[in-house]
Amino acid sequence: MKCPFCNHLHDKVVDSRESKEGDAIRRRRECLECTRRYTTYERIDEVPYMVVKKDGRREKFDRQKVLGGLLKACEKRPVSMAKLSELVNRVEYKVSDSPDREISTIDIGEYLMENLRELDKIAYVRFASVYRDFQDEQAFFNELKHLMRQKMS
Repeated sequence: MKCPFCNHLHDKVVDSRESKEGDAIRRRRECLECTRRYTTYERIDEVPYMVVKKDGRREKFDRQKVLGGLLKACEKRPVSMAKLSELVNRVEYKVSDSPDREISTIDIGEYLMENLRELDKIAYVRFASVYRDFQDEQAFFNELKHLMRQKMS
C-alpha cells in the first residue's frame, strides 16, 4: 500500500477489524519509512449480475422479479415454495456461472419454462402465455397441443 504522506510503498498493518456495518475491513497501517499511520478499508468488489432484455437493455439480475413471475404462474397450484426457491437458486447460479456475468431474458425464460413443464403443466402454460406473448388464441392452442403431444409420448 502506498503511504499517503511520503508515497513509500511498504507498510505494516497494526490493527485490523470489521467495520460497524460489517461490509468492510478497517485496517490501521503504519508506513515503514515515515512511521505515520493511516486507515484503509477493504471491501468486496461487487460486480452485479446483469440480465440482457429483449430490446438490448441491461439491468441487474433481480431474483425477486424471477420469483414473482413464478409465483403468479403457480398461483393456486400445488407447487411448494421450496421448489420455486430452488428453481430461482438454479437460475441465479446460471447467471453467476456465466463468464460475462450476464444472461439474456430469453435464456432465463426458456430455462424457467423447461423446469415449470416438469413441476406443473398448468403453471407452465400460464408462464408461457405471458413469456411467449401469445397474440391470439390459435398460438395459445398450438402450445397446448404441443404440450399434449409431449404428454402422450
